[in-house]
Amino acid sequence: MVYYIHMGNVCKVLSVAPVGFEGHIIEVESDITKGLPSLQIVGLANKAIEEAKERVKSAIANSLLEYPSRRITVNLAPAELPKYGTHYDLPIALAILASSGQIRQKELENNVFAGELALDGSIRPILCAITVAETAKRVGAKRIYLPVENAPQAQLLSSIEVIGISSLKDIYLHLKGEKILQQYRHQVHRRVTEPSTPLLDDIYGQEQAKRALIVAAAGHHNILFTGLPGAGKTMLAKALANLLPTLDVDEQLLVTKLHALAGLTEGDIITERPFRSPHHSSSMVAITGGGSQIKPGEVSLAHLGVLFLDEIPEYSRVVLEALRQPLEDRVISISRANAKATFPANFMLVATMNPCPCGFYGDQTRECTCSQAQVLAYRKRLSGPLLDRIDMIIPISRIPTEKLLLSDELSSKQHSEAQSSIISARNVQIKRYGSSHKNNSSLSTSDIRRYVPLKQSEKLFLDTAANRLGLTARGYFKILRVARTIADLEGSSSVSIPHIAEALQYRQSA
Repeated sequence: MVYYIHMGNVCKVLSVAPVGFEGHIIEVESDITKGLPSLQIVGLANKAIEEAKERVKSAIANSLLEYPSRRITVNLAPAELPKYGTHYDLPIALAILASSGQIRQKELENNVFAGELALDGSIRPILCAITVAETAKRVGAKRIYLPVENAPQAQLLSSIEVIGISSLKDIYLHLKGEKILQQYRHQVHRRVTEPSTPLLDDIYGQEQAKRALIVAAAGHHNILFTGLPGAGKTMLAKALANLLPTLDVDEQLLVTKLHALAGLTEGDIITERPFRSPHHSSSMVAITGGGSQIKPGEVSLAHLGVLFLDEIPEYSRVVLEALRQPLEDRVISISRANAKATFPANFMLVATMNPCPCGFYGDQTRECTCSQAQVLAYRKRLSGPLLDRIDMIIPISRIPTEKLLLSDELSSKQHSEAQSSIISARNVQIKRYGSSHKNNSSLSTSDIRRYVPLKQSEKLFLDTAANRLGLTARGYFKILRVARTIADLEGSSSVSIPHIAEALQYRQSA
């Protein structure tokens, strides 16, 4: 088959450049002129895009299509926007085919393309499929063409046509009208993980701590467990993962997008709330995000889930202080010399700590080997402003060994009943606030005046307790948020003194 190449015929194909958490439309322009055969890619492309030259050339040839023996210039516009990734392979190949007359320009219009090409012409999955789909929807594109493995992720967005493709030859025949690819309508494939964390039924004793855990899960409150080694702090924290409800469709989209941008998933959809447990030696970039090509860190990967910091004083001071902004604002803003990005970071902080470096300060059976200065220095690793952002601080005591493995200590219905209570309390909050994205822990001061009205007796009780405990203004309002959650668990429409008293119990000093 012979194709007539029209010199100076510039063809354009739309794609998307992920920049931080957002995406920007990119015009992939191709121009074929006389000269020695070559392919030049301009427009602030990184090394991965430069290497696309050989992938595109081999993919076109192995798809039984003609690669033009001319000088080819490909421009990624706008040129000032940095471009990263291999998902530009497909739009570059299609732009070259259009410039050489093998595809008509009108067949490419109002469509967005993304995909990595293999040397044999097959199309491999990409990491930014959801960003591509969101950007295409925002600019009003009619349909998007993505690797078939990424189609389930993109299908989470409504009102845009998603077509999964498996090879360059298939999409060529589709655009020519010789083989029609149907809109992706298959059942969404979800990544389901087996429960690997303990249930409340697996934990002996610790009824007050279990109650605090249920309150924290119901209201999305931050919680810190303090106590002796082996008392069950870590087990309690891990049990939280099985208490939280599954993600709805909008939340799945957001969480899956964050994990894909971090390179942790390609085609799977995450349906369970994330439970992130970074090691105490993790750097600040690993926790907050960043790098030369800005990616989300642990605080964003834990979005709508749990960030678990075991033995929190062992983490670097600079890492802990970096948590102050996301704990307050529920987003993390990252600034670098060549880019800025803001990622969501609405997570539940669950942390544990010992009372001292050796762990046995205050123990009745073992003697503490730490000096008073060591104990104070250890506790000062958590600054006052950081502790003030934690809603609940729960002391954990050791369970007597004679009470372990007793059958009457466990209730087979304890965990399921806790889940039912949490779901009921969350449904109350959704109905009250008219949104699944707002919960008691995120109430502003104006929201508290509206949704947590206090009678004179309740206010007097709280004011007296706050003065005696020396609570800050932030701590004062956190008591009210926790009390609101306790009232929701009890099915009460108003906050009363018993609810405030229980919330005050959870505000112990670390």
